[in-house]
Amino acid sequence: MVDVSGKADTQRTAIASGVLRMLPDTLAHIRAGKMAKGDVLTVADVAAVMAAKHTTDIIPMCHSIALTGVQIEFSEINEPDPQGCVGIKVITTISCTGQTGVEMEALTSANVALLTIYDMCKAIDRGMRIEAVQLEEKRGGKSGIWQREGAK
Repeated sequence: MVDVSGKADTQRTAIASGVLRMLPDTLAHIRAGKMAKGDVLTVADVAAVMAAKHTTDIIPMCHSIALTGVQIEFSEINEPDPQGCVGIKVITTISCTGQTGVEMEALTSANVALLTIYDMCKAIDRGMRIEAVQLEEKRGGKSGIWQREGAK
């Protein structure tokens, strides 16, 4: 691990996003609460929070960070892609006050949210695909603000 002991504590925030593409019928099942494993987005929300808190357990060189905030947002993508799939987009916003950033926590959280949705819906749609998991923005630390071009 990189030694961050010489770095000052600053307020740090990272935002990540990703999309799970699925058949329109799968999204309808999620929306109607008809999945056998339960309320998909509620479970995915909890999984995303847990993933942010446990990133250091699965990414070997990450520092343990005391998070001060975890926000998870889901939105539907109702416009079909060229394959006729709609989707769910997740946006994770993670914050802390510390010596190192929370980009990995945000990215891990977004991935786990999408994987959880996949797991809960795979019985009816094994062809779902995870796309465009990426860092949208990071704030804090010596490098200040970085924002993906075109990010909201």
